[in-house]
Amino acid sequence: MKILGLSAGTKNGINDSMCKEALMGARESGADIEFIRLLDLNIKHCTGCVTCSKALISGRGNMCALKDDFDWLFNKMLNADGIVLVSPIFESGTSGIVHTITDRIGPRMDRGINETAKKIAEATGGKAPDERIFKDKVISFMGIGGSDWGSLIQMDHAMLAMSPMWKVIDNDWFKWAKSILTNDKDVIRAHEIGIHIAEAAKDIPNAKYQGKPGVCPHCHSNNFYIVPGTDKAICPVCGLEGKLTVENGSAKVTYPDSQLPLAHDTLSGKFRFKHADDIKNLETKYAKIRKDPAYIAKVNNYKSFISASKPEK
Repeated sequence: MKILGLSAGTKNGINDSMCKEALMGARESGADIEFIRLLDLNIKHCTGCVTCSKALISGRGNMCALKDDFDWLFNKMLNADGIVLVSPIFESGTSGIVHTITDRIGPRMDRGINETAKKIAEATGGKAPDERIFKDKVISFMGIGGSDWGSLIQMDHAMLAMSPMWKVIDNDWFKWAKSILTNDKDVIRAHEIGIHIAEAAKDIPNAKYQGKPGVCPHCHSNNFYIVPGTDKAICPVCGLEGKLTVENGSAKVTYPDSQLPLAHDTLSGKFRFKHADDIKNLETKYAKIRKDPAYIAKVNNYKSFISASKPEK
């Protein structure tokens, strides 16, 4: 059993320390552990080139056009049974490097797209996705805040787990955390998160969420899009559409039973919305459009209109 700790903070800082505390707990529970500082790596921003999606739906396996340290990290994540990710809180949400990793995982690790790609490869004799992508995994998150602004952090972190359908065990954040290492309660909580992830990794099919229940009864998100003028509430993580009510002063979102199989972090939800088919149809259509003379003329017009400014070397 392997637990991977990922820190998005400064070297030997609070994030590193809290991540290592969790790894201490995981090791006590029998896990082999490994620690990676994300800022030590050269991870480029996703450019939206959709090479990964096109490769998957055309039977060419799982690939990315960018050449950097991401595939090294990607392999470490795939080989782990569980992951603990610790990030500083920036602008109420997670750090830029975590956003970038979420973008790079995106469709490349989407379980539904990879399931479809596997079937395409079997039917055409093409290259199937890495089998490790289909391996169930557990993941926990900690956000480390310098103030009490953190209303987006749990949602940002849960989004990383949504695409590959990794099961979230803990998703916690700490306010006013500059001196957190002197707060025994919070350090014990980090240690507990490490124990939870190791225990969950021992029996992933039966692993359960261990954090505080959120407003969303499915994924425990506390963030919602409220459709203006209605009581309709859409969870931005799992995508379920429910009804917002206030009972005894507390907000509550309830879903009809018909909604639960549509969650974006389930295979039934991914296939219900035919995301892989939509991407395939869109890319096929776009490939034809790109060859149209009228379209080429429009693109050339924008190219010649103005060039991008760049710093002098």
